[in-house]
Amino acid sequence: MLFLNFIVLTLFVAEASGRDVVKGTDIPPPPEPEPITITELPLPPVTSNDAEGGCTFDVNPHGTGCIGQAWTEFQSGAFLPDGLHVTVTVTFTGAPAAPDSASIFTGVQLILVKIDGSTFSNGDAWKCITCGVPEKNTVGRSLTMDYPQTFVDGKRLLVGTNIIECTSNLINAACTPDQVHIYPIRWNTTTNATGPGGNIRELRIHPDNVHLGFNAFTIINGKMGQYGYMGRLQFNPFPTWGTPLSPRYDLVNVYRLYDPSALQPITVDRDNSSLLHINPQSIVVGELRGFGGTGREVTYIGYPVESSNIDVFAADLTTGKVRRLTSHPEYVDPLDISPDDQWTVVMDTRGSGRQMFMAGMRGIPPLTDIVSSSAASSTRNNGPRRFFQPYLIDYYGDRNAYFGQKINAAGDRSPGSINDPEWNGMADPKWSPDGTRIVYWQSHTVPPACGGINPLVCYNSTAPGGRHYRLMLAHLISRTPLKPQVVEPISDVVPWGVKYEPGSSIPALAYPPAGKYVLLGKHSGWANVTLINNNAGTMIGTVSVVYHDFSDDGLNILTGSEEVRMNSPSPTVTEVDWFSDLVQTGPNNSKKTTSPDGFHLSIDVLINIFDATGTLTTTINGTTYYQPANGT
Repeated sequence: MLFLNFIVLTLFVAEASGRDVVKGTDIPPPPEPEPITITELPLPPVTSNDAEGGCTFDVNPHGTGCIGQAWTEFQSGAFLPDGLHVTVTVTFTGAPAAPDSASIFTGVQLILVKIDGSTFSNGDAWKCITCGVPEKNTVGRSLTMDYPQTFVDGKRLLVGTNIIECTSNLINAACTPDQVHIYPIRWNTTTNATGPGGNIRELRIHPDNVHLGFNAFTIINGKMGQYGYMGRLQFNPFPTWGTPLSPRYDLVNVYRLYDPSALQPITVDRDNSSLLHINPQSIVVGELRGFGGTGREVTYIGYPVESSNIDVFAADLTTGKVRRLTSHPEYVDPLDISPDDQWTVVMDTRGSGRQMFMAGMRGIPPLTDIVSSSAASSTRNNGPRRFFQPYLIDYYGDRNAYFGQKINAAGDRSPGSINDPEWNGMADPKWSPDGTRIVYWQSHTVPPACGGINPLVCYNSTAPGGRHYRLMLAHLISRTPLKPQVVEPISDVVPWGVKYEPGSSIPALAYPPAGKYVLLGKHSGWANVTLINNNAGTMIGTVSVVYHDFSDDGLNILTGSEEVRMNSPSPTVTEVDWFSDLVQTGPNNSKKTTSPDGFHLSIDVLINIFDATGTLTTTINGTTYYQPANGT
């Protein structure tokens, strides 16, 4: 069972993270909490009948479609340039059969939603952009419709792996279905430029509206991995190679945001092959998450600075300088940086206690993460249920007693309230162009993630129509709106990346070879580190560490041992055998221990159902954090 104690957790983390602050007078004190109001934005009417014709005029008198109660495909996106509309992917259901004019409101579609209480000319607070687009205008499009984003011209949208374009401004009445085109995006990955190109995911528009960041899965040595990329979007109206042979956007001058010959997270000393170094300034884009508001930085999930602590980072696209955006021991993933780069909004499990059993002890060097990072990142969810809530963090990040401001902290936690714990944040929160508003969305916890063995009791959704998802708007009411900015196109070249050549092999992450090493504490002590190859000899399979009065900060002293063995029976499944007996003394008196037979976890990185035998437990200053129960 997961024991939660938010007050104790906050006090512990505040005390534990002081070492993350860069010493010097250039770091200002944390900001005071600011006033935030939150409202729920309107969505199309909800029908409980998904059958053909279930969206009746009684449900929607305008005949402009219905959405269902269940969360199938839904996702909020970015603001339009006017700051008064947001993009949203919805799933229409219950439409009547053709030739009824309402038959176009079916399936996964992209809509615009007004945020100011006004309506479009038909009386709706929303407008469907992709409903009824003629097939001749959608040749070659993909079916993915996630992460809707906007271009500054007001005429184009990015959704999934498509770019939607209207001949007039998207919000104008003249933007009718026949004026909309949906163009696919193609990344050439073959030497002869044949076929459909490479599979790309988690696309993000660079603020210059010319470049695109994206991710691509890999399978190396039988294990799933991922790299981030950036390329230039180039419209190709008459392609003569590759498929589809229809108007499309090609990705050109693509750079992989990883260089195996550059500085790596863990390296062997050049002059002493028995010594290891930890390098926080190395850049390993595990998953690209977006760009800074001014476009100078790329944001990403990176290799941990502290063991089992999954954080987000920003790297300057020119210099490669790395900035750690978060340091809380919980898990963070979705984020967006404000237009002026001064603020970050994140979706984080901080405050839930979800990851504390594994990551709560601070300052452990990220050594076992060579084999355990997939497992650590996968335990953040309970299947479809996420434990995210939105937090606002200033430019300088988590430090001392400051771990950001919970955006939806106000409320009585009652069913349907803005801080109801059964409503969890999803990806991605987005800033308005003037920096005064943030849009995000949440999903309602439903069986089997509530009820049964889960701590949460299931209850009916209080959202309109009983739907299990909602669109939220946070207004930072004391802020002065930022002036509109134009981001000039950046260089295609990423100096610290590697230009992608179609057909080239995908590199494996570079780690020290198997062997015995020593890691010296920055202040005192040392650690004996043993790296052992897996049975196939293809990669490191076991990391064993023994700490001897190890200290990086001169305050907290680490002793004891930890060993993690990893196996991948399939590309997406990670199995770990974990043995910990660590003690930390100092301001953070803590222990991290496993049961005598160890902690054994098997988890699928795409499903995220916790299934373990044995225990892994962390105790900090008298507060103990336990792993989730299996299936919770």
